[in-house]
Amino acid sequence: MPSTTRRQLLAAAAALPLLGAASVLRAAEPDLSALRNLTTDVVPITVAERRARMAKAQSLMKAAGIGAILVEPGSSLVYFTGLRWGRSERLTALVLPVEGEPCIVTPFFEAPRTREGLAIPADVRVWQEHEDPLRLIAGFLRERRLAARPIGIEETARFFAFDGLRRALPDTQIVSANPVVRGCRMIKSPAEIALMQRATDVTIAAYRWVHPRVEKGMTQRDIAALMDAATTRLGGEPEFSLVLVGEGAAYPHGTKTPANVADGRIVLMDCGCAVQGYQSDVSRTFVHGTPSAEQRRVWDQVAQGQHVAFETAKLGTPAGQVDDAVRRYYATQGYGPDYTLPGLSHRTGHGIGLDGHEPVNLVRGETTRLAPGMCFSNEPGIYIPGSFGVRLEDCFHMTEAGPKWFSTPPRSIDKPMG
Repeated sequence: MPSTTRRQLLAAAAALPLLGAASVLRAAEPDLSALRNLTTDVVPITVAERRARMAKAQSLMKAAGIGAILVEPGSSLVYFTGLRWGRSERLTALVLPVEGEPCIVTPFFEAPRTREGLAIPADVRVWQEHEDPLRLIAGFLRERRLAARPIGIEETARFFAFDGLRRALPDTQIVSANPVVRGCRMIKSPAEIALMQRATDVTIAAYRWVHPRVEKGMTQRDIAALMDAATTRLGGEPEFSLVLVGEGAAYPHGTKTPANVADGRIVLMDCGCAVQGYQSDVSRTFVHGTPSAEQRRVWDQVAQGQHVAFETAKLGTPAGQVDDAVRRYYATQGYGPDYTLPGLSHRTGHGIGLDGHEPVNLVRGETTRLAPGMCFSNEPGIYIPGSFGVRLEDCFHMTEAGPKWFSTPPRSIDKPMG
């Protein structure tokens, strides 16, 4: 970035502290124009794939003895139907029976918008404002002769939906839909992997654009605004841009205490975006100026922690063993034990897909075995309260040959963006 632009960034932020991020963004617009959209050729999830998801879910229902599942708005509804819908006191929900066409229950006045948003054929049934939508669902289940079988509830559904269905079908067993929904969503298809790869490509490109533009005196909001702007320009939908500076980086999600970039200070960025709903999650840590010996040492230890996690993630390995391996390594470096600080105060990684965090996790005690199509973050940070923290985060997916990175981790604090 030309020096005049850097001066404009800092002057704008200083002159308008409440609008500093917006001012920084305006000053950066000439540079943003050089970025190109990386998502113009992505292939959305097809109707055929959604039908295959339904078929797999119905097969899993048969195996589990479940007659139907109920799914409220959220990522699972998007996964099966393509319908993006907010949750409110007015219930819209998917009822997927073990056989036959799915049913969407929605308020009467929302039916046109519901049909417009569906990516698959479905039986849309409406309820009026004075009616109970759970009784409408119960009627559908009786009509399909499914009320005598257990009915699964997706794990994020609200209590009123569970309780209302239980009241409407007092003799029906209500069970968890996890064997069905997790059984489908945990294993990503090649089309899903491709969208997650593109989201990661956007995030990495945005990091590489932002990093050289981070200047002394910038606030965390300033840097986040630049990251969001670059991500948008590159074709991603910003999901989060967490920026932690100095001591704030010692706490995984930061503190309320503001901090500005200064020579010798750690800058920890944890950012992600979505492409066609599928998410990225990448963290980078660097020092403005010259790293100290301690900063360099901790950075290298975290990079090795990532390597240990990746090498442990073999097909068939229980997910919890990845976390165990990292903690064993950190113990040899004097950290812990367990979650004790200084050290790693959170799990080594989480599942990722349509949600930034989704089952299962790389955490102690998780017995689910790693299988092709599973996707995880790998982020074994080290946090030193009162001083600083380092987190390097890259996601990987399991293949028939083992784990494969979505983004290649940097190997040196001197080249933190790779």
